[in-house]
Amino acid sequence: MARGWESKEVESQIESAESRRSAAHAGKIDPVQAERKRQRESLMLSRTRILHDLEQARHPRHQETLQAALRHLDEKLAEVE
Repeated sequence: MARGWESKEVESQIESAESRRSAAHAGKIDPVQAERKRQRESLMLSRTRILHDLEQARHPRHQETLQAALRHLDEKLAEVE
């Protein structure tokens, strides 16, 4: 009985891997869209880091600098989208 379960599990894993591969090939996007997506993800990561730093900042001048950086990132995000 265990042997049958294992073979079904292996078969399921193979089918899952094949479906992921076919979905990846079917969902290809053009290079411009890929670059835009990469830029957006990079900007979002930077924005998350800035927000975290802003929560931790205690000095008013540092907070101003971080808020300016946040505004800049928001402008860049608007350009990318």
